[in-house]
Amino acid sequence: MSRLEAKKPPLFISEPLTRDAVSQSLSLLSGILKSSYGPAGRLKQLHNGVGGCVCTTSQSSALLGHLSTSQPVLRVLTASVQNHVSRFSDCGLFTAILCCGFIENFRSLNVAPFTIIKISKHLLSLCMDHLKSEACGCRVSVDFGSVETLVCLVRSILTSKPACMLNKTEVDHLTTLVLKAFIFTIPCHVQTNAVLGKCMIVPVKGRRVVDSTVLPGLLIETPEFQWGKPLAVKRTGSNTIKTALFSVSMSGDGFNAEEGTIAVHHGVSLEMSELNQLLNVGKQLVKDEVGLVMCQKVMHPSLKQYLKENGVIAVDRAGLSLMEPLGRMTGSQPIASIHSLSPACYGSLKDLCLESFASKPFLHLIPEDTVICSLILCNRSETAWDELKRVCETAEHVLQLTVKEPLALLGGGCTETHLASYIRHKSSTLPDSTFKDLDCSQTQYQLVADGFCRSLESVAHSLSHDDGEILIDMVYGHCWFVPSGSPCVSKWSDLVSKCGCGMNGNTEDLSWRFLQGQSGSPVVQGCPQEPSVKVTDLLTLDCFAAKCSGLQVALETANLILDLSYIIEDQN
Repeated sequence: MSRLEAKKPPLFISEPLTRDAVSQSLSLLSGILKSSYGPAGRLKQLHNGVGGCVCTTSQSSALLGHLSTSQPVLRVLTASVQNHVSRFSDCGLFTAILCCGFIENFRSLNVAPFTIIKISKHLLSLCMDHLKSEACGCRVSVDFGSVETLVCLVRSILTSKPACMLNKTEVDHLTTLVLKAFIFTIPCHVQTNAVLGKCMIVPVKGRRVVDSTVLPGLLIETPEFQWGKPLAVKRTGSNTIKTALFSVSMSGDGFNAEEGTIAVHHGVSLEMSELNQLLNVGKQLVKDEVGLVMCQKVMHPSLKQYLKENGVIAVDRAGLSLMEPLGRMTGSQPIASIHSLSPACYGSLKDLCLESFASKPFLHLIPEDTVICSLILCNRSETAWDELKRVCETAEHVLQLTVKEPLALLGGGCTETHLASYIRHKSSTLPDSTFKDLDCSQTQYQLVADGFCRSLESVAHSLSHDDGEILIDMVYGHCWFVPSGSPCVSKWSDLVSKCGCGMNGNTEDLSWRFLQGQSGSPVVQGCPQEPSVKVTDLLTLDCFAAKCSGLQVALETANLILDLSYIIEDQN
């Protein structure tokens, strides 16, 4: 008992945002995220310091998943962004950078946090109302009857992550494949509650990206099948292949001593009894004209041999991840017991064949109606493949979100600068009743609005990593990137050809201002107009649902952190 230490009292940290350690950590995190943002973002190598896997990435899901922090404030921020990414897959860096910007700009104001929170919520509502209105100049409608906008959306996602190491030909090839895979997952016969299918990614590392392809149905790696040999499979009278899907182990060791005791008569072999039961299942499957048996777990060699001799293809070790798509594609109900076998659990396939990719044999399951497909994804290195896999999964999820809400937002920083221009104009024309309702002065409102706009503009500024100038036009509120090292000219239009999103060219007589002017100098901004001429072939687009959610999450998280008065840490 003498060695027991007395419990330490909890540590109380008041006004955590005023602490140097918190400020420095927040500034460091913001710098890491900003330098990773966009197609020209700098890559980060993450490892745990004691060996193991090294992750090279610029994606928020990988960055925040590998970073560890002892600061409670940063843990709140990263957890909030990770939750957003888990729901939308996209705009993680946007959300995190914007949140850091809100915290940095708001905490420097000589305004009470409670007042800042009220005003910022009002500003957020102005943004959301504008984004959801038909008059919004940074919103693009997505027509699923044409692939142009969808191509722009997918290409924007693929080119945003430099660790994928893709050239233009590879980007175009993968854009086509991702869209083709997505179209495969759309049900042919739409019912009241239509459910999209799924694209399964098959890894092939060490091959060219252009060797990637998409096939309808599922590919299951099967080393026991030899490529080139004909595949004899039993078919039903309607020329389909009846399937059975087992989620229970068929290895013959079903009895687990930890589950209790079992009484066995003298001279009876438990193993032989189990095997006989498995063989009885096999006989029933043969009798029911099943042509393909798939098992999530291990199948006994004797059962596999028996099924093979009777023209039944047997596949075991399918794994949990394939059970749901297998069941949906074939219509099979997973069979959870070898002691009860109902014909109602069977499904069917249109065809079955062997394919070979990168010298690996695969069993190709071809369904009647394609809602499940396989993307054979190739890349030259393991690091680049890991990044590419995450990007393709993000693109698929973004397309699914776009089906629910067929809209997109302009990328390349133009939505952020457009919103900032809109808020600057809107905040200068509000009636006095607004300030009365918010219980604040017009000066306080303008201070918070300016911090809000600077935070949005800082996200657009983060897309530039070469110290070039960034401009905002005074007509549409879009941002324009001047190449680094450009000579001084009298007309900016001589140096810029298109805005960040690619919608506006320099053909008009536009006037510009520098992004993020000197602190304290008010920016006079008219209401941004909707572009009259739209360039639709090479637009940079962002997911509407993900960006709208990211904007809300960033502000709500920043307000939560600004409102922190104490952090209480247990020292034991």
